[in-house]
Amino acid sequence: MKYPLRLLEIWVSSLFLCYNKVTIVKMENKMTKTPFITADKLDQITAEFPTPFHLYDEKGIRETARAVNAAFSWNPGFKEFFAVKATPNPAILKILKEEGCGVDCATDTELVMSNKIGFDSTAISFTSNDTRAEEFVYARDINATINLDAYEDIFFLEEAAGLPETLSLRFNPGGVFSLGTDIMDHPEESKFGMTKEQLFKGYAYLKEKGVKSFGLHAFLASNTVTNEYYPTLAAQLFELAVEIKNELGVSLDFINLSGGVGVDYTPANKQNDIAAIGEGVHTKFDEILVPNDLGDISIYTELGRFMTAPHGLVVTKVLHIKDTYRRYVGVDASAVNLLRPAMYDAYHHITNMTNPNGDIQVVDVTGSLCENNDKFAKNRELPEARIGDTLVIHDTGAHGFSMGYNYNGRLRSAEILYQEDGTARMIRRAETMNDYFATLDGFDFEI
Repeated sequence: MKYPLRLLEIWVSSLFLCYNKVTIVKMENKMTKTPFITADKLDQITAEFPTPFHLYDEKGIRETARAVNAAFSWNPGFKEFFAVKATPNPAILKILKEEGCGVDCATDTELVMSNKIGFDSTAISFTSNDTRAEEFVYARDINATINLDAYEDIFFLEEAAGLPETLSLRFNPGGVFSLGTDIMDHPEESKFGMTKEQLFKGYAYLKEKGVKSFGLHAFLASNTVTNEYYPTLAAQLFELAVEIKNELGVSLDFINLSGGVGVDYTPANKQNDIAAIGEGVHTKFDEILVPNDLGDISIYTELGRFMTAPHGLVVTKVLHIKDTYRRYVGVDASAVNLLRPAMYDAYHHITNMTNPNGDIQVVDVTGSLCENNDKFAKNRELPEARIGDTLVIHDTGAHGFSMGYNYNGRLRSAEILYQEDGTARMIRRAETMNDYFATLDGFDFEI
């Protein structure tokens, strides 16, 4: 049989595409993430603590904190102010405090926690928005460094609590922030920060009012996986600092690069190199600030995700297997325990600790909430999951427990710390129904 040339071309192209698809699948199957804990050790922990729970790796958190401090050790005033919102647990904050980190708080609740743990006032910053007067009052009472989000907040703070001697202002350059040809984010659409004109007016007013120490803060993009983000942002802020000095006679005491340095959640695992990032900022510092007699400026960071995300797992067990138009693997965790996949359609890698070498199946991994977005994975290739198997969801050490909620009356899970000595201890117990009912007024549901 003779085929027309065009049909033959289509047939060959189809074979080529099929070959490529198979090749890609095989390559993807080879890419994986290795949990920080062995299956045997995890079996011991799940025998003591019922799933689901969040598990944190103390050793990994300490190593990351040390790497960040080393990367910026060239700057005598450097301080990492860990973003409390990422992992608001006193045990985690205490570890970071021991490693020389400070904390950045967004609410009075986080301020109270940080103050009670024993962070020195110089190690607490307060970066909030739409802030209540009493929150500013408390921040002033504990002498936290206040970072104002809006030009209008200057006058709100002045009336509510008075102006402190040290203040930082948050800058939003507007427009689009890009690296090369890649658009990283759209600052103009962000509710955070003030315009350049407002920034300059703010510094001028604060100087007139007797403020003695000034800081500059900016956050332009979230979860960047590139060593160029901080150096690019730093260059913009350093040039702005020179303008502020030349036009207003105000020499900044610190520049806060905020967060935005992220982690690669995918199995490709192409993580940021914090040493290279620190050296990139160092180069811009020497090129821009030092020649303009601003070499005494301290550099601050507010890393959250980078500090703890890779050092956390959601540990969960398979409860049900359901076959309809897809195969569904139902686990005892849900979006209550990890909201990111449901909210952002975010990818989190999953490892079957019990059956890592099982036959590959394409499945959805789901929780029990009455919402179809309660899925940790969609059409994901995973080793066969059987009822009772233990799965771990990777990179949940930041914005995991902290984003939890109680939809359907589901209760937030425990937090467990896997300590450097190989033991595990509970650092937050799981919620109970009594916790859920405790805030109701006029009804007694205690069980």
